[in-house]
Amino acid sequence: MTVTETPATAPARSAARSSARDLAQIAVFAALIAALGLPGALYLGGTAVPITFQTLGVMLAGAILGARKGFLSVLLFLALVAAGLPLLSGGRGGIAVFVGPSVGYLIGWLVGAAVIGWFTARLLPRYRVLPALLATALGGIVVVYAVGVPLLAWITGTPFGVALAGSALFLPGDLVKVVVTVLVAKGVHRAWPGLIEPKPWPGRRAVEAADAA
Repeated sequence: MTVTETPATAPARSAARSSARDLAQIAVFAALIAALGLPGALYLGGTAVPITFQTLGVMLAGAILGARKGFLSVLLFLALVAAGLPLLSGGRGGIAVFVGPSVGYLIGWLVGAAVIGWFTARLLPRYRVLPALLATALGGIVVVYAVGVPLLAWITGTPFGVALAGSALFLPGDLVKVVVTVLVAKGVHRAWPGLIEPKPWPGRRAVEAADAA
């Protein structure tokens, strides 16, 4: 007996395939962030927060998957860390990580991935390099530091200015990660368009509607 797909079942099948694909992409990027922790962590100048490659995975998640899926991939990774898996660089894991000096940076990863994804959706389909660099630096550096540095200063009892100056150690490496992210994302979006649905800038839709009227 052959079952014919009806117009009513077609959207449901399409939605199921889309959901399965989204879940797979979220899981893959959570695994990527974990894998980028394998080289280990580097502590410089007595900093309480290590320099790692995992921020690159966070930036890539936002730039390739978009705001929602990028955020969820980082959230899944952090949930696994909270469950006790030693997935952070240096083999760190467990609830203790989320009360330590680096917790602000971990929270910043969530927000940063979402910010990068939000801007990326508005840079597509062209995805020009210079705006993409600025958007990725905003989400991957400015946002992460804006959350991470104040919490680091508060938890460690360090003056904010000292904590902010110490974050300068991360800046050169993070700038390199921004460049790598944009180059990789540009190639991915050229090869597989549609990973992120292009979105208009706020207000543009209203202007276009007014022009059409």
